Amino acid sequence: MKKQFSNGAELQSNIEAVLFLNGEPMKISRLAKIFGVGEREVEEALDLLRDNLSGRAAPALQENRCGRGIRLVEKDGAVALATSPESAPFTRGLIEEEFDSSLTRAALETVSIVVYRGPVSRADIDYIRGVNSSFILRNLLVRGLVERIPNPRDSRSYLYRPTFALLRHLGVQSPEELPEFGSFNEKIDDFAESSDNEKGAGEAPAEPERGEQAAEASFAAENKNENEEHQDNIDIGAGGV
Repeated sequence: MKKQFSNGAELQSNIEAVLFLNGEPMKISRLAKIFGVGEREVEEALDLLRDNLSGRAAPALQENRCGRGIRLVEKDGAVALATSPESAPFTRGLIEEEFDSSLTRAALETVSIVVYRGPVSRADIDYIRGVNSSFILRNLLVRGLVERIPNPRDSRSYLYRPTFALLRHLGVQSPEELPEFGSFNEKIDDFAESSDNEKGAGEAPAEPERGEQAAEASFAAENKNENEEHQDNIDIGAGGV
């Protein structure tokens, strides 16, 4: 996507949207390529975004020693959005609840895709599920149910696969031993082929691109509130692996 931005505020707003959608750290050079601007312009927009999120750009918020609930973090030439330190007492409880509780329906859905289709990119998981899976994948990574490896086809992204601990918990030596492994993958392949055909006929939106390139796709409203699915807990607790 290449676009002329009228000012730094417009660029920083779009950078915030891309970082939120991607859900993982992104290189400044990658952001510059996405927006068709120089790295210096991206860095200036990031400075503005950092000030806005921290409250330094808003005197009223600064007086109350309060900022936004999101912060911009940077490391090794990459940036990402993270929750603010002030929100830690509340966000920590939510994360601990996620890790300590049994798997929700959304988490079970995601881990099933990883087991049956892995190694699989996050973009493909999102495509199959129809929603953003970033938080769930982080949950599964910490639980030790899935692991991520570099994507040999795209060094900027990762692939997810089941851990040996998960396979042991399922009582199989390889995913191919899982029930209906072949038929499940055939259904997914048929789904992808059908979607591609409809896309070619102009009846469906384009498939998300791979890896971080998904951030260049249109900012679709994929953010279903998966926390609502806690009521559908399925007991595969972390202690079982």
